[in-house]
Amino acid sequence: MILNRKIFHLLKLRSQLLVHFLFVMLLVTDLDYRVKYKEHIKKQYQLIKERNSRLGENVNLSKRYTKLTIISKLRCKKEREHEIMASGWRHAKIMTERTRSSVTMNSLFDPDENGQTPQIVVLQGAAGIGKTMTAKKIMLDWASGEVYENRFAYIFYINCREINYGSKQGTVIDLITKNCPDKNVPIEEILLNQEKLLFIIDGFDELRFSFDRKEDSLCTDPRKEMPMKDTLSSLFRKKLLPKSYLMITTRPTALEKLQQCMECSRYAEILGFSKDDRKEYFHKFFGNNIDATRAFDIVKQNEMHFTMCFVPIVCWITCTVMKQQLEAGKDFAQNSKTLTAVYVLFLYSLLEPHSNSPNQNMQDNLKKLCSLAADGIWNQKILFGEEEIKEYSLDEFYSLPLFLNESVFKRDIDCVSVYSFIHLSFQEFFAALFYVLEEDKQMKYSVTPNRDAKLLLENYGKSGNYLMLTVRFLFGLLNEETMKDIKKKIGLKISPKIKPDLLKWVKTKQKKLSFSSSHDELIYKLEEFHCLYEIQEESFMKNALDHFTEIDISNYSLTQMDQMVISFFVKNCPTLKSLWLSGCRFGVEIKNGELAPPPAKRLCLHNICSLCAPFFCRLEMCSLTVACYRDLSSALSINQTLRELDLSYNDQGNLTVPDLCKGLKHPNCKHSGKLWGCQLTADCCGELSSVLATRKTVTEVNLNLNELGDSGAILLLKTKAVIMSPPCFSLCSTSQTLIELSLNLNKLGDSGVKQLCKGLKHPDCKLQTLGLFSCDLTADCCGDLSSALGMNQILTELDLKWNHQLGDKGVKVLCDRLKHPCCRLKKIRFSWCNLTADCCIDICTVLSTNQILTELDLGENNLGYSGVKLLLTIDFLLEMLELNLLLQH
Repeated sequence: MILNRKIFHLLKLRSQLLVHFLFVMLLVTDLDYRVKYKEHIKKQYQLIKERNSRLGENVNLSKRYTKLTIISKLRCKKEREHEIMASGWRHAKIMTERTRSSVTMNSLFDPDENGQTPQIVVLQGAAGIGKTMTAKKIMLDWASGEVYENRFAYIFYINCREINYGSKQGTVIDLITKNCPDKNVPIEEILLNQEKLLFIIDGFDELRFSFDRKEDSLCTDPRKEMPMKDTLSSLFRKKLLPKSYLMITTRPTALEKLQQCMECSRYAEILGFSKDDRKEYFHKFFGNNIDATRAFDIVKQNEMHFTMCFVPIVCWITCTVMKQQLEAGKDFAQNSKTLTAVYVLFLYSLLEPHSNSPNQNMQDNLKKLCSLAADGIWNQKILFGEEEIKEYSLDEFYSLPLFLNESVFKRDIDCVSVYSFIHLSFQEFFAALFYVLEEDKQMKYSVTPNRDAKLLLENYGKSGNYLMLTVRFLFGLLNEETMKDIKKKIGLKISPKIKPDLLKWVKTKQKKLSFSSSHDELIYKLEEFHCLYEIQEESFMKNALDHFTEIDISNYSLTQMDQMVISFFVKNCPTLKSLWLSGCRFGVEIKNGELAPPPAKRLCLHNICSLCAPFFCRLEMCSLTVACYRDLSSALSINQTLRELDLSYNDQGNLTVPDLCKGLKHPNCKHSGKLWGCQLTADCCGELSSVLATRKTVTEVNLNLNELGDSGAILLLKTKAVIMSPPCFSLCSTSQTLIELSLNLNKLGDSGVKQLCKGLKHPDCKLQTLGLFSCDLTADCCGDLSSALGMNQILTELDLKWNHQLGDKGVKVLCDRLKHPCCRLKKIRFSWCNLTADCCIDICTVLSTNQILTELDLGENNLGYSGVKLLLTIDFLLEMLELNLLLQH
């Protein structure tokens, strides 16, 4: 009996040892296979194919993948509206704020504040936002030991799009085996620890079957073959492998469908790239810091384009196009895509995976979407309720998740679902498409008054900006190539019928575009430039702009995109004569009302000066750099129509002169220049003198407000060219070609004028115009001037304004000379000379006797009512004389 008991214990111990041994062997087998499986996954996900990859072309996922902003906090309705509507730095600021509260891929299954670990994580996000790339990166990082290494023994990837086209019957084991390197899968060992398994279900919104399954259609046996919809439903509802974990990616519009078949523990949302992440993506894509920085800066110039780059697929489209231009030897700064072109490419990228989808009328549904967008724009509405979606029959639209996001907000004691476009700009794009598509019954869904684009154009400028981008897209969609491409790619026919309306709308604008008006009006006028830029058709541009003669954009902060648009505008404006950019600030992006530093300003200035036809271009007070002058020098050698270039008050000093002189010496250069207040000294006069001595076509260089000194002025005036320069006196008698001399804003004083008058009396003096504006003159110098005017029969214009000590006494002396028949002055300026009514009798005498004088400036003096009244008693004044009588207050 005792022996039998011992034998029993021995047999039991042996059995336990055997079970333990088998368990250990299973673990060893599992560990060995797990290593093999991870190597297989690494190999499978390390390289990925891009949408446009050719045979053998792959991209390293780790080197390309860029961090995305993922949040697990639900946003309120107001926050969502701000995200949809914001652009530029405002959108970047929102994304930065979201980044501060973001979660990482490695923390998605971390315990919550109550210590509960989520078993199902739903990762939602809009189309093209990076859900699939994130899922694949998790697979790769897990296999590489970077995420979830100790949490999950196995991670299996299930592609829902493949499920649609795969076997109709299957088991969970089939789904597992499909991920494995071979058929020798230790399935028992894998299923032994369900809590160590993670299934990534990628693209839940693409599954075509309903998950409204009855309990009796579900099963618990992983080996049981059944319809795939039942297998997945059983997995989702935790009937199959109830202890396993799930990560499900989906577009927001499928959340309601998802909730029908599972209880989710945690929701997270991919928002896209922050501003810094966008920059990092460009650098990873190009793999070259120089090209990446240039490309990124150019995209940043276009505020809306840069905003849309928060969507990874837009970033990919942008970088792909720019890299192709670079490889083709094109400068992508000058060949960058228009905003419309980028959005069209984005549309193609979303539709391409569904191009072969059966039982879908994509064209009709797109038209319904256009109607929804247009109605929303007119009603200034960006969030649409479920009833509106049904009204447009979009609740039946299979591709609804492609373009609309669904958000759930609290309302009283309930929750409501609302829909929106991924961004307001995308809604505006579809609204523009609504106006250019050929009309059919699908367009009848719109409740807008009519589809007449004239109504859109009439309300432009009165709309508080909400129609601006829609009109811009309207121009872009009517580009000939774009119309052909849209018809070829997605079968939508765009009607060119409204093109004459657009042309008429542009041609009704005034001939002079002056931006010195109100800020709101200025915004609309500059936006008209952007509209014309979008159409990118030379014939349309030249026809539209054949009446414009002048552009004045003084004292305005121009983004880099504004500069490119202006450059394109002047290139295609055949009648343009003048371009004023005085006091403009050049930059990349407006931030809090300020302009960022201008890294790419040089390109625009080169384009404007080399490509445009204006005779006059003013760039004073534009903070131009030394590098800008190098490009301007190159531009001067190309442009043969520019006659005057004003670079005053760009204070880089002598450093700019060598480059500028190089351009001035070129045979093509025929212009005169102004370099007021540029901090030049006598050291640069040798270079300038060389230009003036060799170039007959350079007729004028204005160097006021520079510290050239007498030595610099003498050096310059020894040349034969026409100069406007600082003080040099008796040399007036030696120059046979000097016809205009500006000594403005120099401290000549009475003694300087005394020397100057000696030159004026010389018989060889050919001077016609003399500028003595603000030269510290008093009445004491007027005798010398009067004497010189008595002998000089050539001088016709004299400027004495801003000499406060000239006074009535000085003017009376000069009036005695002006009454003399030998005085040939036609124009004289006395503004700001501290005159009173006491000198008006003398002036009236001159005006009554002098038949030559045509312009007299008495502005900003204290003539008083009596003085002005006296002057106006001379009847013929108003007919023959340009008289400035602005009173000093």
